[in-house]
Amino acid sequence: MSQGWTIPPELEAEMTPGVRAFVEMLLARIEQLEAENRELRERVRTLELKLGRVARRGQDDDDAGGAGDVPPQRPAKQPPRKRGGQPGHPKHERPLVPTEQCDEVHVLKPDHCRRCGKELHGDDPQPLRHQVFELPEIKLEVTEYQRHRLTCSCGTSTCAALSDGVPEGQSGPGLTAFVALLMGMFRQSKRRVSLFCETLFGHSMSPGTVVKLQNQATEALRPEYDRLAAALPAENVVHADETGTKQENRNAWIWTFVAKTFTLFAIRPTKAACVIKELLGEAYDGVVISDRAKTYHWVERHQWCWAHLKRDFETMAARQGKAGKIGQRLLDATYRLFHDCHRRRDGTITERGFLRRMTQLRGEVESALQAGSRCADRATAATCNELLDYADNLWLFVYNTDVAPTNNAAERSLRHAVIWRGLSFGTQSAAGSRFVETLLTVLETCRQQGHNAFAFLTSALTRHFQPTASLCGV
Repeated sequence: MSQGWTIPPELEAEMTPGVRAFVEMLLARIEQLEAENRELRERVRTLELKLGRVARRGQDDDDAGGAGDVPPQRPAKQPPRKRGGQPGHPKHERPLVPTEQCDEVHVLKPDHCRRCGKELHGDDPQPLRHQVFELPEIKLEVTEYQRHRLTCSCGTSTCAALSDGVPEGQSGPGLTAFVALLMGMFRQSKRRVSLFCETLFGHSMSPGTVVKLQNQATEALRPEYDRLAAALPAENVVHADETGTKQENRNAWIWTFVAKTFTLFAIRPTKAACVIKELLGEAYDGVVISDRAKTYHWVERHQWCWAHLKRDFETMAARQGKAGKIGQRLLDATYRLFHDCHRRRDGTITERGFLRRMTQLRGEVESALQAGSRCADRATAATCNELLDYADNLWLFVYNTDVAPTNNAAERSLRHAVIWRGLSFGTQSAAGSRFVETLLTVLETCRQQGHNAFAFLTSALTRHFQPTASLCGV
């Protein structure tokens, strides 16, 4: 008989044996149903935890966002949205160009009234402004330099030299910069660049000529590349990542190093630690943010990317038994970590409140890792043991606001390089690799600093052709 369900003594004395037996049968059935209900509720809770739909109640703290905030778990799958602007979104219109900046202005006035036909005079103080954007005729400017060769009375002939800044080839700095952008920014092949110039400019340019212009662009931009490479070891925080490519049909890797104000790319035939030591220096004392690759283990201050850890925890949570439960605990903690990092970024939590939450979260994570290290699942135990061995690498972002918890900056910078690699299948020479790493560096740095890449390339090539010309800094 269930302790929660008993027959009161006063009622039991009045019952006949048949009624008493029936009531006891009902109470036994209630007890059985309650046990089944408890089991089913526990199963539902476990399944909801795996789906990430159980909201955890936040504890009171002194953060600016208020007490008891509930960090979101995995977002529920939303129904697909229709393409285009969503209902209620603010309207975006192209701003009109100031009238004084227009190339042509046509004043249109009606001659007569559209109703009675009477002649109209005067001006509208606020006329309707309608602007049309159109391409002018696209053609290359061709400048001819006639170099006279004159003979002296002594019999020696002398030819006039080219003016300062005039390139020895047939392409000026603007055209060379344009060709470099087509390849470096817009990922066009040399044959496509040749076809582009012939189609739009009516100017025949062989793929071999495109290669020559590519090499000129590399030579002009290389001093700026070397300056950034020399500045990299002095940066306090650097995001690092690499991806595979090909050079002369051999394996190579595109490395990226993202600093606060610039990005450096390098193509090397290896992904070993020697590349990092070459570019950052063996005595580098800043913080490197990257994935858990052993290539970076020599770095003294190393922040591991929590986006990579999240994927590891998702894999762990998909396993059966204890390993899956530990993975789910770590995954839930990761969602809470991202939630609080977003609040720190938005200013809706104080540093004190953030530090308190992270201290508690670290304890929970390390407790789960300790349990995982004793797990029978070998893959789970190996991952947890490694994270425990390098536990400090998970939490540097807590104490330094310049350190991000993820390596998203490096992965974003590599995205363009990955697409380029998929279209080009790598480079065919060391010179091609130098062009790619140089152009990627300049283009990404210009984006970070808000510079116009075409203007910078043109300025660099102008300086290359005419050393006295000034070059705006990147």
